[in-house]
Amino acid sequence: MLEIDEYADAVLAVVETIPAGKVMSYGQIAAVVGADLGRGGPRQVARVVRDLGAGVPWWRVLRADGSFAPEVATRQGDRLRAEGIAVRGDRVPRTAFLTV
Repeated sequence: MLEIDEYADAVLAVVETIPAGKVMSYGQIAAVVGADLGRGGPRQVARVVRDLGAGVPWWRVLRADGSFAPEVATRQGDRLRAEGIAVRGDRVPRTAFLTV
């Protein structure tokens, strides 16, 4: 399991800022955190969200194509629908992505 270090803390802080009804991709978060810390990528973001993201709105973080993480797809889709996001199959349309 990961420990909360500077990188993990920065990732979780970005996830906390995603408003209800919007989503971000792992890559978008990596770009924001990378601009500040100069390191990390989408896979590192995914690992932080998976291992440490229980206290933040993890369901608002998707793959770049709008698809869900397979291991939590049902729960993720249910939570996004509850926020009013149009879910089509196992994807969210690009219009739901937060512009950064």
